[in-house]
Amino acid sequence: MKFASTRNADYRLSFKEAVFQGLSPDGGLFYPLETPDLRGLFESFDSECSFQTVASGMIENLLGDEIPAADAQQLARRAFPFSPAIKRLNDQINILELYHGPSSAFKDFGASFLASSMEYFLKGSDHKAVILTATSGDTGSAVAKAFYDKENIDVVILYPSGRVSPLQEKQMTTLGKNIHALEVEGSFDDCQRMVKDSFTDSELDHIGLSSANSINLGRLIPQSFYYIWAESRLRGDHTTFCVPSGNFGNLTAGLYAKTWGLNVDHFIAATNSNDVVPSYLTSSIYEPKASVQTWSNAMDVGAPSNFERMQQLYSNDVEAMRKDIQGAIVNDDDTLGTMKMISDTYGYEVCPHTAVGIKAALDSGEKSVTVLSTAHAGKFTEVYEKAVGRKASLPDSLIAVKDLEKKSVLISNSSKDLKKKLLQMFS
Repeated sequence: MKFASTRNADYRLSFKEAVFQGLSPDGGLFYPLETPDLRGLFESFDSECSFQTVASGMIENLLGDEIPAADAQQLARRAFPFSPAIKRLNDQINILELYHGPSSAFKDFGASFLASSMEYFLKGSDHKAVILTATSGDTGSAVAKAFYDKENIDVVILYPSGRVSPLQEKQMTTLGKNIHALEVEGSFDDCQRMVKDSFTDSELDHIGLSSANSINLGRLIPQSFYYIWAESRLRGDHTTFCVPSGNFGNLTAGLYAKTWGLNVDHFIAATNSNDVVPSYLTSSIYEPKASVQTWSNAMDVGAPSNFERMQQLYSNDVEAMRKDIQGAIVNDDDTLGTMKMISDTYGYEVCPHTAVGIKAALDSGEKSVTVLSTAHAGKFTEVYEKAVGRKASLPDSLIAVKDLEKKSVLISNSSKDLKKKLLQMFS
């Protein structure tokens, strides 16, 4: 499979090249040029298939020219020592739990695969990589865990000061070694802009920058795997996937899986008040705007990067996009109310992002909806206590970091300041 830039279809690369380059020189995002028909492969996965089996089959079929079958199996085992789980909430809603990895968030799947892929491609080479990534919360902790102590790879994480949960911040600022945390005086959109500016700055070319955001194909491709695994478990229960959405990488991965033949009715793109994509689906006008702060902070994105991939996939045809995607907007009050209702009614703990998805699913009128649960409720103890009146339980991965000392460097939201910092660190 070859990949091209969303802004220049003639700019084509291999998977390895796209992974290490991260972003196209023209500012575009890489996307799959081919649309393989994988229906036969999907049908071969049954309800007994492990997630590693699904991942191995997908790696071999999508990337077999670069990662042979035997290596695909080893890569899947190394990248995914954890698996999703499915919980039946009620007759209408299934919950696809994606928080059983090391940082307790869905982004562990993409980050772990990206780290393992880079390690695979760098083996026996003197090449070094510097991962530069922006986070609104979960990406940073997942990337920090996935890349920690990896040889020949340094990681620089930008996160908005005061706009991530305390536990999210601890997860990305307490590891040290090859993990460097930069606390930005601004929003996630500022962090994302600064990262993009760095990738297109020729004076930083010698550093060897790559990205671990969902703009990187190595993060995006494996996010399709759990849709495929879930469908193998839900077969016969024809479903709609409801995707809590911020930067829209998770939804884009599901859309790719659908184009490859996955049996999905359609998708619900559930956002908080940062509603530029649902508004686009209603008005046909895409208007990025400054993000606003909400209780579901990891979705506070006013200019989602992956929308560019979505536009490419649908050839800028909003009517075609509407056939596959239904928008939904959930405000803060309904988010907190849903967290409490789920606790009171089902004795089940959900994070605010998952609550956004559940509320959108309940309001959709669909008979069968699978909601992606993007993070463990324990990552958002303050929000959970505000909603439910008690603290959420903590998984072991969060207990281990909550009392560690934060180590980060505060910088402005200027791309020039980031550039200066990167040159100091890696020149």
